[in-house]
Amino acid sequence: MDLRDFINRCEEAGELKRITAEVDWNLELSHISKLTEERKGPALLFENIKGYDSPVFTGAFATESRLAMSMVMNPGNSLCDSAKEWMEKTIDELIPSKEVSEGPILENIVSGDDVDLNIFPVPHFFPQDGGRYIGTATFLVIKDPETGKVNLGTYRMQMLDGKRCGVQILPGKRGMRILEKYRKLGQKMPAAAVIGCDPLMMMAGALQHEGAQNQYDIIGSVRGAPSEYMLAPLTGLPIPAAAEIVLEGEIDPNNFQPEGPFGEYTGYYTDELYKEIKKPCLEVKQILHRDKPILWATSVGRPVTDVHMLISFTRTAMLWSDLAKMSIPGIQSVNVMPESAGRFWAVVSVKTQYPGHSSQVGNAVIATTTGSYGIKGVIVVDEDIDADDIQRVFWALACRYDPERGTEMIKRGRATPLDPALDPNQSKLITSRIILDATIPYEWDEKPVPISLDEETLAKVKSRWSEYGID
Repeated sequence: MDLRDFINRCEEAGELKRITAEVDWNLELSHISKLTEERKGPALLFENIKGYDSPVFTGAFATESRLAMSMVMNPGNSLCDSAKEWMEKTIDELIPSKEVSEGPILENIVSGDDVDLNIFPVPHFFPQDGGRYIGTATFLVIKDPETGKVNLGTYRMQMLDGKRCGVQILPGKRGMRILEKYRKLGQKMPAAAVIGCDPLMMMAGALQHEGAQNQYDIIGSVRGAPSEYMLAPLTGLPIPAAAEIVLEGEIDPNNFQPEGPFGEYTGYYTDELYKEIKKPCLEVKQILHRDKPILWATSVGRPVTDVHMLISFTRTAMLWSDLAKMSIPGIQSVNVMPESAGRFWAVVSVKTQYPGHSSQVGNAVIATTTGSYGIKGVIVVDEDIDADDIQRVFWALACRYDPERGTEMIKRGRATPLDPALDPNQSKLITSRIILDATIPYEWDEKPVPISLDEETLAKVKSRWSEYGID
């Protein structure tokens, strides 16, 4: 599968709109996308970009149905359903990926002085952005020089000029740790940016799995067959053979360049709006691209857009896998809410089986690899509430949660520097956390009696529903 297969399946399912009217890459394209994504509209394929003859694709993951379709799962899946299926397919031994020798990504090779990123219809998204962003739905392929493990990292990329991209690899992230190893070796880090590919590969780029030699192995386990990659001709790094665009080059660990600002997934700009912040810089030495390549982009910005659905799904799947590996019983569903920018709040539904069980679950979330970074709040609810049923979650907070009994505060935890709620005059690497236990205590002898519908009457009503003419 590649991006074109996914676009075709979206169109067949009525989940795609082709935009044939001329659209400007400067703000207009992103604003159309943003409004459409916020309304849970179709994915968009812009086929007539002002000054260009190649298209831009947006809105890939903006709905739960398209999120499921990207993994060839039931389009009727909720986000939690898809995350559970992903967890079950990847928690055990993975299916190794395999190398192929060629692919359509080699249809066009641009090298040397001919390298010019301006050949692509790169959008300018928001008025205060620092420039045009070629990488919003992209991943960077790099290799650890010590372990040989390949890392696929999802980082935003600003087009600095025709031959360079600023890459937002944040301090503490795996990509920065690998770059530091190259600095100690006195070497530049080979890198390949992949823009436009099998959507499942984008998800894998946002996931970590300790059992994988590289994240391509995860893809085969979800699909049930080995995923395929080829070695990029210049860097030798593994890339999708059917990718739309690949930028091959290197990052000098001693040459950071100003990058940003950019309207982030939090709905805010970060400190870089007010001061110059330098980031790693990808020096592009070679461009690979298919004929009429499709530039995949996302409007990002205030939740909820497709990038929030992607972040929410990948973090939900990772968190669920973490909890399963900890062998904590009773977990019914998990949801790192897209409404919380896909990162900051998690909900877990649990069938409590002993006193303190719900507290164990809340603390376990914070202790996981996934929960230890960025999450500021955990809500634990009983088994009768799905973790993604936000209406019922708030009902539990209203009618089952007692602030004195059910609140735990954690003063220090790892934060993301992109969190706009943190004081800009202090370290933005540390945040406090809160656990809200909205379950009915297991040890209570007398528990609230919930209102329930009569099952016989409910079945009768459902069988006659069409007669009522309500829908």
